[in-house]
Amino acid sequence: MAEGRICGVDEAGRGSLCGPVMAAAVILDPARPIAGLADSKKLTARARERLSALIRERALAWSVAEATAEEIDRLNILRATLLAMQRAVAALAVTPDEVLIDGDRCPDLAVPTRAIVGGDALEPAISAASILAKTARDAHMIELDRLHPHFGLARHKGYPTAAHLSAICRCGVADFYRKSFAPVRWALANPPLWPESGAD
Repeated sequence: MAEGRICGVDEAGRGSLCGPVMAAAVILDPARPIAGLADSKKLTARARERLSALIRERALAWSVAEATAEEIDRLNILRATLLAMQRAVAALAVTPDEVLIDGDRCPDLAVPTRAIVGGDALEPAISAASILAKTARDAHMIELDRLHPHFGLARHKGYPTAAHLSAICRCGVADFYRKSFAPVRWALANPPLWPESGAD
């Protein structure tokens, strides 16, 4: 579709052991271009924050939505991710003419939808969504780190690094963890004998 309001959608946090999976939807404004849009994973944190502010300022419409850890455990991560994408598109102030999804699966939407593998590096609207989803989720994990500093969430953002797995083994599993994920299931079955002070 060459004309019309094109919405890009991407997610962040699928592989994390805790917290929500977040999705963003962005309709860029052709009259207010944003230079430097790219796959969020290819950008520095500083560049992502700068571009995130520009996207929120210049986009025709944008939104960020989530599916919680509880929903991930109940539905599975794929279905929860698609649910977060549905919520992000539904929250837009402007109805898109077409939605472009990063990946190979599309959520059930009332408008034409197309999946594009590697779309976050190919389509500017998906790149913008990738940046919004990543910065929103990083901010959420930094806030969780402030409340639960023993897990080191500000550093690894909940992903299964060696330091994170070690922290779970020492501290136990907090209520915001995804209990259906294998490392978390293992930690629940093998709780620490002496949880660290402050752990949930």
